[in-house]
Amino acid sequence: MGVEIERKFLVSGNEWRALGTPVHYAQGYLVADGYRTVRIRVAGENGFLTIKGVSKSFSRPEFEYKIPVEEAIEMLKLCSIPVIEKFRTKVVFEGKTWEVDEFQGENKGLIMAEIELKSEDEPFSIPPWIGKEVTGDMRYFNSRLAVNPFKNWRK
Repeated sequence: MGVEIERKFLVSGNEWRALGTPVHYAQGYLVADGYRTVRIRVAGENGFLTIKGVSKSFSRPEFEYKIPVEEAIEMLKLCSIPVIEKFRTKVVFEGKTWEVDEFQGENKGLIMAEIELKSEDEPFSIPPWIGKEVTGDMRYFNSRLAVNPFKNWRK
């Protein structure tokens, strides 16, 4: 079984921008009911189908499959929850890859960084442009951002 072990943080600086090349992502959800998500993603020229289970601490079951990008584009049209758009920049810091997501559209202004780990207690260094940790805050799950976008939080 695949397992995703991930920590999420807000980004507080711009130094990361010079450290990687942004790639456009569009992702939608066929199912996102709190118990499971079935996500379709177009990342640059690649398509993916991802199934995730319930989060426990920093971990959750995850199964991801590469699919033809043309099919992923068509599947995005089947999503009933609005599609999330963002630019992802992969940045290596002290041997670990951080994925920095700069959200667009209804979530513009939100910038988050994620790090995937091999175990929940794996040590890692935090880059100087990382801010508050939001791993346990479900508002920051992409599937939640689709239905309650960041722009609505500032009221």
